Amino acid sequence: MATGRGRILRHRWLGLQTLREPSAGAGVAPGRSRVFGFRKGPGVKFSAGSAALWCHGRDGQHWESSFSCYSGLLDRMPSEILLKIFSYLDAVSLLCTGCVSRRFYHLANDNFIWIRIYSTAFSSTRSNRKVSSVQKIATSMSFLSVQNKEAGYWKKEYITKQIASVKAALADILKPVNPYTGLPVKTKEALRIFGLGWAIILKEKSGKEHIMEHVDLSINDTSVTVIWYGKNWPCLASLSTLDLCGVTPVFMDWYKTPTKHRTDSSGDRKAHFSLSFPWHNIQRLRWHSLIAKYNLSHLTESTMIGCDRLIRIFCLHPGLLVGLWKKEEELAFLMANLHFHHLVERSTLGSATIPYELPPHSPFLDDSPEYGLHGYQLHVDLHSGGVFYLCGTFRNLFTKKGNIENGHVKLIVINLKNNREHLPLIGKVGLSWKTDIFDGCIKSCSMMDVTLLDEHGRPFWCFSSPVCMRLPATPSDGPSLLGQTYSVDYVDAEGRVHVELVWIRETEEYFIVSLVLYLSVAKINHWFGTEY
Repeated sequence: MATGRGRILRHRWLGLQTLREPSAGAGVAPGRSRVFGFRKGPGVKFSAGSAALWCHGRDGQHWESSFSCYSGLLDRMPSEILLKIFSYLDAVSLLCTGCVSRRFYHLANDNFIWIRIYSTAFSSTRSNRKVSSVQKIATSMSFLSVQNKEAGYWKKEYITKQIASVKAALADILKPVNPYTGLPVKTKEALRIFGLGWAIILKEKSGKEHIMEHVDLSINDTSVTVIWYGKNWPCLASLSTLDLCGVTPVFMDWYKTPTKHRTDSSGDRKAHFSLSFPWHNIQRLRWHSLIAKYNLSHLTESTMIGCDRLIRIFCLHPGLLVGLWKKEEELAFLMANLHFHHLVERSTLGSATIPYELPPHSPFLDDSPEYGLHGYQLHVDLHSGGVFYLCGTFRNLFTKKGNIENGHVKLIVINLKNNREHLPLIGKVGLSWKTDIFDGCIKSCSMMDVTLLDEHGRPFWCFSSPVCMRLPATPSDGPSLLGQTYSVDYVDAEGRVHVELVWIRETEEYFIVSLVLYLSVAKINHWFGTEY
């Protein structure tokens, strides 16, 4: 932790520098400049021409200082003094320092500084126990061998071990599994412990990027719904793609034990430094993990699933809901429905450009392939805004081997012809939305979460997605005399869900009269390593 003069100098220029793109295996290296990890809060702005900083002083007065003044002062300092200052910095601040200039990058790679950080972070002597003489000798010998390593060696070792420790902590937390859902029991706890959030990166056709952090979220039984809205959306016509990313602190120690904290209006905890320099908008350096990439040119009539008097909503696979204002044809809000299955890994272990890849699948032995699928379990939710219209678990599902239609195995969950299996939906179905100014509810739409477990309780097929009730394309064989029939359909590469509902006028409620899953034969063959 920075102390003394080094601490003050650190905060004088830490917020002024811009970060560059990291290079593989070397932490953060010089490259193209771009602001990363800092938010321009109220009272802080950057001028593009003179790189000047403007902010509010504690006495309420405005003051302005040129970045070139500070950078010139630091550039004239001897390397020995700069190294002494850098030795007071923590790992995150030191990585930021290396992005200021090429000279700072090389100085911030100093092995003597990084071996101290490494030893402090991972040595078993971090506790209050007395250090033995043997440990002191071992530490001194490691310092003597520093000169034999190339510059930046201990920085790489520190980063590598930090990543390994995060992966180990993830594996430990996510190990216990809920027998009813087949998902980790402590997913919600993991989201909290790892400080996990989500951001979208809107990319213009010109290459310009707009990064927006989530405004709100709701945690459901098997998914999390993440929401973005605001007044400063870029023009929709100028946008090409949207990247959905998980966002976590670069180093967990920095997230867990910052110097001091304050809580902003959104409830987020942020590092707060009570120094003479009035810079209170420093935000911890964070890592982006790409979850999905969307093409915004796909916002067409074929992807529209509903509307009301103000909003039209579109569904982009996987699980993204896009709300557009009807009049302006501009973005109003975004919702991402993320299933818990491998959510923490996908949100933390990928990179900003490459999603997390699941470990190679080892086929499971099918003990009775001649009988088809048996002993499967389905958990399905229909919900919106924390309100659940359906929360059902169906056990002992099975299908015969020859029950194949168009390359899909048919698995009947609710039989159309068996009245005892029909289920009502609770309340009036609708998808709730809100922005800074308006809110509303789009009828007949909701979020659907599906978790299908195989005979051994392993997640076989999982997804979360917006869905909509529509009039069926073909007449149903169901009890049409009771009321109007509707259908809900979801399709992806692994399967399809088909739901049929009947609106009962007398009781003003929907009844599910049919629920059928169509599982891809290719998915089954891949899962079991057999020919189905």
